[in-house]
Amino acid sequence: MNLYELSVPQFKKMLANLERWIDAACAQADRRKFDPNVLVTARLAPDMFTFARQVAAACDTAKFTCARLTGKEAPKHADDEKTLVALRARIEDVSKYLDGFRPEEFEGTGTRVIAPPPLHGKLIAGKDYVFELQLPNFYFHVSMAYGILRHNGIELNKLDFLGPLNTREP
Repeated sequence: MNLYELSVPQFKKMLANLERWIDAACAQADRRKFDPNVLVTARLAPDMFTFARQVAAACDTAKFTCARLTGKEAPKHADDEKTLVALRARIEDVSKYLDGFRPEEFEGTGTRVIAPPPLHGKLIAGKDYVFELQLPNFYFHVSMAYGILRHNGIELNKLDFLGPLNTREP
């Protein structure tokens, strides 16, 4: 398997799950008669990112992983989303960006040396970048977004987190 197969499909799946969670939050807010946009600034602890920043960080991790591995330019985002609609638009924009990648673009990227800004000038091989930094970071922010929604009473469960599975009949 190349790094495309190990990252891009999972990024796309989890971003689609985030969109479904936002849909669930909006539907529940409508039923419970509250403004769903109060969730945008919700957080689990005072020193943690808000829901909006968790979603943005997940999106950024996905787009920058692919951009840095392949040498492509990542889309820019203003980091100023104040509504769930705006967050959904960001997720959709990043998902469309990810749709533009093909597995062959990732061939040989496991040994490509990368100097991502978070490492402050240190270098890392593409494979290590994906496995040690980007995938854990992506799942951290997606999990925190899920946790914020659950903490605020949005009815989601583990299957909502996992999303559709590639199952087959025996």
